[in-house]
Amino acid sequence: MRNRLESLRLRREARFYERRFHAGNLALPDAETIRNALKERFPRLKSKPKGSLSILAIYHHYNWENESLKPSLEKFGAVRCWDWYDEFNHARKDWHAAGKARMNEALVNRIRSWVREEPPDVIFSYLTGALATPDTIQKIREQGVPMVNLSLNDKESFVGKKRGGQVIGVRDICRFFDLSWTSTGDAVKKYCVEGALPLYLPEGANPEIHRPWELEKTFDVSFVGQHYGNRPEIIRRLAEAGVRVEAFGYGWPNGPLSTEEMVRMYSRSRINIGFGGVHAHREIYCLKGRDFEIPMSGGLYITEDHPELETVFNVGREIIAYRGFEDLLAKIRHLLANPGEADAIRQAGYRRARRDHTWEMRFKKVFTLMGLI
Repeated sequence: MRNRLESLRLRREARFYERRFHAGNLALPDAETIRNALKERFPRLKSKPKGSLSILAIYHHYNWENESLKPSLEKFGAVRCWDWYDEFNHARKDWHAAGKARMNEALVNRIRSWVREEPPDVIFSYLTGALATPDTIQKIREQGVPMVNLSLNDKESFVGKKRGGQVIGVRDICRFFDLSWTSTGDAVKKYCVEGALPLYLPEGANPEIHRPWELEKTFDVSFVGQHYGNRPEIIRRLAEAGVRVEAFGYGWPNGPLSTEEMVRMYSRSRINIGFGGVHAHREIYCLKGRDFEIPMSGGLYITEDHPELETVFNVGREIIAYRGFEDLLAKIRHLLANPGEADAIRQAGYRRARRDHTWEMRFKKVFTLMGLI
């Protein structure tokens, strides 16, 4: 019942923003619009050679950020990072009562101090309304440094729940960033309605971390990810159908894997399964980090079919998509029975991921549009 109500909420939200977008005669910003808007705000901004930027990065390393975001940012210059988590979130029950306010005050003071010491060229953040208040982002904006914020869960949490009087998504803070980078294509209209300047750009992967390993394939089928939604049912039904499948991650009997173990698992598996659904919603899909990490790691990838996949891969030739359990089972059996075909798809997916889908490429597009490089 809870999942059904949440799905209805998301559909209502989508219809609301669609109506507001058209009623306001708004238009989706193209590259020229973004460049012109940033030139108008920063008329004295001069681009620099790649590798010479001074970058401030504000994010918490949950389990992938320091291995993907930080090394990719470092390709563009010197990076100063602040991970606020350990200092302010050690007592989670106190977060909304006092921890958030303390963190926001410290964030503003730290940015002001850094700007005084050595004015940066750009501030990159990965923040939501659950972490930062509109007032905080406004105060940072007053420092006159170009700001770009990354948001990866706008399908479900552009608005999200309300805690401490503020929504946990980016709705209330997005308009204060100079550029709002979203990995959710159909959220761009929402940003426009809220007065933000959005850029749709999917996630990526780091080829220095996500790379093939020369390992014997000891697993027919594997899944690496959390235990929720329809995932346990699918894994169980595959096993009951005779597929040798193993699952790893929080909530599974096998437990989680380290990053290196996870990447090695992609090479040890003949087939790697993905799930495209938003948390606990079977009919709402979005691109995932693993959509790029598994092919870049040299793994054969099969995931739930949805329209956004076609924008980043040649589905059927570089990755495989399935619709429902029976289709998944049939395609797994076909791929296991035809290793030559499976290997050709795996190699094509690897080449495409390395060519088009690194985090470095994503940042290059962002910084170029902003006029920084």
